Amino acid sequence: MRDANHALTGGTRVGDYRILRLLASGGFSFVYLARDAKDRDAVPIAIKEYFPAGLAVRPASTSTLFVPQACRGAFYRGLSCFFDEGKALARLQHANVMRVLNFFRANDTAYLVMRYEEGATLQHHLQEAAAPPAETWLRELFASVLKGLRAVHSHGLLHLDVKPGNVYLRSDGAPLLIDFGATRRALSGAAAGLSLIHTPGFASPEHHRGGELGPWSDIYSVGACMYACLLGDTPLSAEERLREDRLPSAARRWAGKYSAALLAAIDRCLRMEPRERPQSILALQKLLAEHSLAAAQ
Repeated sequence: MRDANHALTGGTRVGDYRILRLLASGGFSFVYLARDAKDRDAVPIAIKEYFPAGLAVRPASTSTLFVPQACRGAFYRGLSCFFDEGKALARLQHANVMRVLNFFRANDTAYLVMRYEEGATLQHHLQEAAAPPAETWLRELFASVLKGLRAVHSHGLLHLDVKPGNVYLRSDGAPLLIDFGATRRALSGAAAGLSLIHTPGFASPEHHRGGELGPWSDIYSVGACMYACLLGDTPLSAEERLREDRLPSAARRWAGKYSAALLAAIDRCLRMEPRERPQSILALQKLLAEHSLAAAQ
């Protein structure tokens, strides 16, 4: 079916918007740069289209998705989750969370309209960096990420896919949480051909082995992101750690290069047992604040 997974082309109208070009694609969606169809001078926006590649097709000659009968149950479960997530995010207004401006159904699928921001992902930043980050920069960055994540959790949502590729750094350096993973989670095991439901290296152990997902799961991912910033690469996955935990502790690996307090906080987030991690974003914020104060004394 992948041969028929065509993105919408520039000039296509969808709802009240006109597509300008494709920005990004993945196993579950396309993201487009678009503009209000009635106002050529309107500020460009981003539109995310629900399109699980293993469950639907779209020939080049049409805008409408076709879902084979055998895939319809899974497709519409994911569609419902995608739409519900859009409604929840539309109520959430926070400087460090992607802003959903509108959501609607068309072409037998659903779309989220988001504010378009200039910038690049943290993943891109790490790939381009010539040296490991300064501790002050790292602390300030993740202090903002945690503020956004706390707002997400306060609305009854989990991100479920926190990773450097989903932390978007605006042109002013402020981080923005993007690309939530709840819809992909709803499609877990739905069909062959779908990309991984979790991201190895950043997904928590409970993503891999089953078990209750909660704020502690996103907290593991935050710890993995901070570890990745120091390492300059993806950490050992939780799946591999479940077989044999060969991940060196941050406290041992970077002793003397970063404060012991920061490294201890990272290691706490990366505990394999969910109960041994901070249980809420507030608890992690307090831990980092206490460690920051201790390091300064």
